[in-house]
Amino acid sequence: MIIAIDGPAASGKGTLGKRLAAHYGLRHLDTGLIYRAVAKALIDAGQPLDREDEAAAAARRLDPAQLDDPVLKTDPIGRAASQISVFPTVRAALVAFQRDFARQPPGAVLDGRDIGTVICPDAEVKIFVIADPRVRAHRRYRELLARGEAADEAAVLADIEARDARDRNRTLAPLKPAPDAHALDTSVLDIDAAVAAAIAIVERRRAAAQ
Repeated sequence: MIIAIDGPAASGKGTLGKRLAAHYGLRHLDTGLIYRAVAKALIDAGQPLDREDEAAAAARRLDPAQLDDPVLKTDPIGRAASQISVFPTVRAALVAFQRDFARQPPGAVLDGRDIGTVICPDAEVKIFVIADPRVRAHRRYRELLARGEAADEAAVLADIEARDARDRNRTLAPLKPAPDAHALDTSVLDIDAAVAAAIAIVERRRAAAQ
């Protein structure tokens, strides 16, 4: 079984993906981390971020074990990832990586921004997670403080709104729900309630497929 979870930044899709994977005994991939891992590999090797050939080679060498590094979630790595993510050959290599990950038994939960529309359009279950931008900004603000990073909640909100606009309006793989995706609004849900709602979506889809 493949479960595709899409949604904007700080909507809760990553935590939801991990919990669903654990519940169903599936593997989990936070697809946002793979671009960050490629960027970090280039930085660690002292290579520039503006060379598409070197970035693509790093993408083709990507090891899933690299995705556990907490440094990947820091802002400098995020900014570096945004630089290399524009290269078509990098995207092609990482699309192949994601699809290969999803195909391995017993299945997987992938979360990102284009899983249900581009990466796994045939996924058995597609969930599109949404939440009010101010709620998402407060979540991200708390995450940054918990990691010991300085943060301003108003600046976090502005960044999230800017990222939403870029993700929705980009030409390549824009953020949008697949036609058969189930919407899940987590604005007023804690993680346990969100997980319960997602499990209910999965079970309804599995029952309908029988």
